[in-house]
Order: sequence, then structure tokens, then C-alpha cells
Amino acid sequence: MKILILGAGQVGSTAAFSLAREEANEVTIVDRNADVLRELQDRLDVRTVVGNASHPDVLERAGAREADILIALTSSDEINMLACQIAFTLFRTPTRIARIRARALMAREALFGPDGIPVDVAISPASLVTDYIEQLIRNPGALQVLDFADGKLRLVATRANREGALVGHPLRDLSKHIPNIECRVVAIYRGGRGILPDGDTVVEEGDEVFFIAARKDTRTVLREMRKLDSPIRKVVIAGGGNIGLDLARAIEGICQVKIIERDFQRARRISDELARAVVLHGDSADEELMLEENIDSADVFVAVTNAEEANILSAMLAKRLGARKVMALINKPAYAELVESGTIDIAISPQQITLGSLLAHVRRGDVVKVHSLRRGAAEAIEAVAHGEARESRVVGRLIEEIQLPRGATISAIVRGDDVLMAHHDTRIQADDHVILFIADRRQIDEVERLFEVGGVFV
Repeated sequence: MKILILGAGQVGSTAAFSLAREEANEVTIVDRNADVLRELQDRLDVRTVVGNASHPDVLERAGAREADILIALTSSDEINMLACQIAFTLFRTPTRIARIRARALMAREALFGPDGIPVDVAISPASLVTDYIEQLIRNPGALQVLDFADGKLRLVATRANREGALVGHPLRDLSKHIPNIECRVVAIYRGGRGILPDGDTVVEEGDEVFFIAARKDTRTVLREMRKLDSPIRKVVIAGGGNIGLDLARAIEGICQVKIIERDFQRARRISDELARAVVLHGDSADEELMLEENIDSADVFVAVTNAEEANILSAMLAKRLGARKVMALINKPAYAELVESGTIDIAISPQQITLGSLLAHVRRGDVVKVHSLRRGAAEAIEAVAHGEARESRVVGRLIEEIQLPRGATISAIVRGDDVLMAHHDTRIQADDHVILFIADRRQIDEVERLFEVGGVFV
């Protein structure tokens, strides 16, 4: 697939790094900064073009006429939209994706599509990050909460502790502990290394456990891995930008929310927009202010300012002053890995969250959902099985008959309104939504081919 990425910022670079590692892709990146492009070309097998992403001659040199998909990820909404318009009008690029930051634009659904600006998919990183954090607040004890099949099924990551009922026991005991609930542990990471679990695998304290279960059962399964955290009641948000404001609006009905915002005029504006949240004018790295606002009674402190260094420092300060759990929005992957091994409980990566949304539109076959895991090293995908048995590699076949690459497992199936955990003798039917965990992203291409329809398979 020929992929044209516009913008070599944090999100664009992450997308390029992910997509260029897949053998089936030819990636070209456009940016004004020649130094950034040179650095990317030294690390990745990509083609680069220096220039303005909204200029027709630049897009033509970049190969927009031959591209299968254009992904506009510059820092300017206007450039992204104009690039999609030019790609459609002049080059008929089949698929066009644009990052749109402004809420005023995203709110106008009629603005994009066949009768508007030719953007097939408009992605708002702020909205995606807000939803991600909201799920963590609503599910205390989880490190990640990812939905599949319109929320019928969830993949949850958590850290096992000694109070979990299953800790110290093999996974086969899970069905004895909770006999009326079906779930599947799809991966365990121990000391940073992945383990493909089977029934004999013993869960140890400190393991990062990924399990999949019906939405209504996730809390029960979570109890098997750790002592359940108390419901979150008090949340302090550092930063009143789009993410901070949207998060406060989403949770102020269920939590006591305080926002700390440095800009006085911005603080006044967001105070008028919120019904219950308390908005404070000040610096979240000010120890005196944090003490005055009883940060030690906060269940969650989440730092979502535009400065990742400030997010790291304020989150570390909040933790030292007694906040139960702290989260920080961090753009640089190296920073995220460093801080998560220390004081900060959860490092939130906008690039990885956004990447999953992008990948769902790049994958071959009918892939409707992609979640990037473990800083992009692994993926969980939801693919729809189509066709008849004679023209599909999966339809009509038992799971044990499907030739999955090593490290890839079928974890669950959603059939209509029914959620089924995958067993070796489960037979895939047409229109099943199949949830797969892929421990090694280098196997993605092989997994995608399984869900393509065509040819004759017997």
C-alpha cells in the first residue's frame, strides 16, 4: 500500500515509524523541516519530500496521484483540510484522513464527506485522549481500558498484586474462581518481556496482565488480578486546554473535579462552561497551592497541559504530596517509558492513542478497530469475517484450523449481541467480529491476509 503522510511531528513520526515497519507499505513523508525528515530517513525505510503539504506541486512530487491513502497530520487544521481537498480534486487519492484539532470544526458533521470537504475520516486527538482518560477514571485499577464491538467487549490491562485471588495460581484456576464468567488472559508482561499464556502459566505479583471479557464482567475479572481500588471521587486536572476542559465536562457529574489553569482569562472562560467543576487560577507545580487544595485527598491527579515537562513535574509533585494515583500526558516515548517505571502511575501517549484510530483505516480486510499496545510493540484488532468458506481463510473453520502466525491469537468473537470467548473448537461464521491479540507487529500483514476475501480455499 502506498501511504502519504503529511507532517513529521510527533503524531506523524509515530505513524511513519509504525507503518514503515510493515513490508507491504511504501511510506512517503512531507514536511517543511528538512532536518527532521533527514533524521527520519536515517532511521526508517521511507521516502521524504520537503515542502508545504498544501501545495499541489509538493503533493504531486510526493506521489499523491499514485497514493492509496493520504494522512494529513500537520499542526494546522486548515492545511490538513486543504491538502485533502487538493488530493481529491487533482489526484483522486482514494482515501483521505485528516487530523482536526478545533472542536468547532469537529462539531460540524456535515462539514466533511461527499457533500463537503473531502475528508473521509476526521480524527481529533484531543477527543481520543479525553475518552481514554475517562475510561481509566471510570475503571480504577486499570492501566488501559479498550473497547471492541461498540463496547460489548473490553480489553483491560492491569498490574497484578498479591491481593488478587488468582495471583500465585495457574490461569486454569480462573474458571474455578469465577465459573459463570467467560474471559481470556491474552498476554502477560513480566519484567518488560512478553509471555504467551496457557493454562499452566502462573500469575505473579507485578505482572502486567491483559485480559478480555464482556463489558459487564470486567470488574469481576479485575478482582482476580488485584485488590479493587475504591471508586474515584476526587479528581484534580492540571491544564484547562481542550483535553482538560472536555475531561472535566465528561466526569463532573460523577466526581468532584478541580482544574488548575495558569492563564487567568482561560480560567474564567472554562469556569463559565462547566456546571460543577471548580476552576483555580494558578500553577500546578506550585507546592503551596497544591497543599492548600488538599492534593493529598485526591484520588486522581492528571496533568494534561501542553508542556510535557510541566506535566511530569506536577504529577511527581502531586504523588509526593499524597495523591493516590497520578497520570501525565507525555509526547516523547522515551520519557513515557522512563517515568512509568518511577513515580508516575500512568503515562498517557497521544501518539499511540491516535495511531490506533489511524491504523483501523489503513489495514487490509474489514478491520474496524485497532488498539496499539505496549508503545506500539503489540496490537489488538477487531476484524470482520466475510464471505463463504470456499473464498475465506477463516469463515467456516475451527479456530484450531486457522493458520495464525506465532504470537497471534484469536481471543474472542462477537456474534450479533453474543460475546463468545474463543476456544480451539469454536467455528468462525460469516459476519463474526473476531478480536485478535498480536504480540509481534511484524505479523500484522499475515494476519490481515487471513481476513481478505478472494480466491478459493478448501
